Amino acid sequence: MSEVQAPAPYAVDAGSVARDREALLGIWRGRLGVDARMQSKFEWFYQECPFGEPTVCVLRHGPDRQAVGAASAGPRRLLANGTGMLAGVLVDLAVTAEHRSLGPALMLQTALAESAGRRFGLLYGFPNPKAAPVFKRIGYSRLGEIVRLARVLRHRAYLARRFPRALAALGGPVTDLAVRIRDAWRSRADTRWQPCWSAVADARFDELWSRTTAATATLAIRDATFARWRFDRCPFEQTRYLLLSHPVDGFLQAWFACQAHDTTLHVRDCWSVDGESGVRREFVDALLAAARRDGHAAVSFEIAGAKDRVGGWKSAGFQERGRRPVFGKWTDGRPSGTVDLYLTSADEDE
Repeated sequence: MSEVQAPAPYAVDAGSVARDREALLGIWRGRLGVDARMQSKFEWFYQECPFGEPTVCVLRHGPDRQAVGAASAGPRRLLANGTGMLAGVLVDLAVTAEHRSLGPALMLQTALAESAGRRFGLLYGFPNPKAAPVFKRIGYSRLGEIVRLARVLRHRAYLARRFPRALAALGGPVTDLAVRIRDAWRSRADTRWQPCWSAVADARFDELWSRTTAATATLAIRDATFARWRFDRCPFEQTRYLLLSHPVDGFLQAWFACQAHDTTLHVRDCWSVDGESGVRREFVDALLAAARRDGHAAVSFEIAGAKDRVGGWKSAGFQERGRRPVFGKWTDGRPSGTVDLYLTSADEDE
């Protein structure tokens, strides 16, 4: 990339994953998380991604060109209106404390948008509220929101936040039983899918994905290659997959990539035979039944997408618990307002 000049004595240039490893780790140190975690992330996210290395920009200062900031865009394979493309998720923006002012940070982000924009058809990110004005200034638009949905399965702790403990201890099991009976009645006519937990991505993910017809949505390609890298090789979390197969022919109908934290089962990603239209309620009910059998008190899921794509989750009793903005821009100049998003927390960097 051509060098982009920031306010003197700053400059931004193209980084190299191989050459700038120590510089990037030094910039991240104490700013983006535990040092050992960031070293593991570098190996996984920067060196092992099957879709190519991230695009990196490095902010340099002074005549010795000391590295004082960095920002990256990691590659993701997408379908957009049925056409394959490469997108970049914006990650790991960090500037050392003594250089943390709007000018250098803005030029760093501008340089990344320019460099990554020549490589990726779409750039997107999940900035915190303080960073949103900077994203807008660079030219990113608000593409939508990623919504966190949750469903309570065991109500004792939930009731204890609103009622005396003794009452919650009595009311929790009664509420659990009533909800379980309601769930069973609602799903009484459903197909009894064959559930199975797996510690690794199933080879049948490819066959399930091959049946996908993404007519309008912008979504990540969710095949076995993606799942094995994004989850199986990720050094931070242990992921288990709930696989739902047809009881007669054994064909995979749906999968959920799940991570357990305390008593909550977090669904990080999923796919089903329904494709971009969203996971149907009976698959979500099967997930809830499996989570209940494993003793989880709640299930959560994050998704950015049209309302009809969360219909299966809402009809299974999930309620909204929060939302975050998604910013981005097409690099071919198409209006950002036309984006029909389908993102989950798997579409972030961790």
